[in-house]
Amino acid sequence: MRDLRDKVVVITGGSSGIGFALAMEFGRLGAGIVISARNQQNLDDALQKIRASGIKAIAVRADVSVEEDCRNLIEQAISHFGNIDILVNNAGISMRAVFAKTDLSVLKRLMDTNFWGTVFCTKYALPHLLKTRGSVVGIISVAGYVGLPGRTGYSASKFAVRGFLDTLRCENLKTGLHVLVAAPGFTSSNIRTAALKADGTIQGETPRNEANMMPASVAARKIVRATLRRKDSIILTLLEGKLSVLLNQLMPKIMSRLAYHYMAKEPDSPFN
Repeated sequence: MRDLRDKVVVITGGSSGIGFALAMEFGRLGAGIVISARNQQNLDDALQKIRASGIKAIAVRADVSVEEDCRNLIEQAISHFGNIDILVNNAGISMRAVFAKTDLSVLKRLMDTNFWGTVFCTKYALPHLLKTRGSVVGIISVAGYVGLPGRTGYSASKFAVRGFLDTLRCENLKTGLHVLVAAPGFTSSNIRTAALKADGTIQGETPRNEANMMPASVAARKIVRATLRRKDSIILTLLEGKLSVLLNQLMPKIMSRLAYHYMAKEPDSPFN
């Protein structure tokens, strides 16, 4: 791990889960940190914990589905630190409902946050990242490689982010910009508790045993390492991650059946 002093990292969705763990890990290596989130109280609490660890950090409230919030986030980062070296597009929401019963507004909310949030923040950070030959990181999911039943909007948004970032990387082969697409498997975080149901209300509790999942801190260390090594992509976890993606490439029909039966085992599954 190299020293990140004088480097600046902007992390959306930085008040909890993988985003917060990334802020702590990048900060531990000496980087200045800018975190954003929609909830001001959660953001303030996270900032207090980060600063208590001796990390230079600021917090900017932002709803990444709002273009002006994304513009302001980047402007505040530049105003405070003077540059940006790494942008981590981590903010996201999930869903748990079959498409036939889902209000279309749910899919729009997911695309606005997960996809357009990534596009907006990347657009305004790009001129600064080109100056520093920095990194754009997109936190997607295995659902960005494998269509997961009950998560149509989530998978669609993560596929879209992967396509956007893969193309951005290709466009910048000669500029020095680094682009990483990171796909965690099931990771212990609050994304399932905040998942949207068919009518757009919040699920409120996870249907899975979080204790058996990869801790957010472990996922963060692996993503930071991949960023510093300037990798193009990283898929986390073996069975639910790497093997699922490989099987989907080689035998997509079998993978669809496995995904269906695996997800149907969840308590109160929206499909059977």
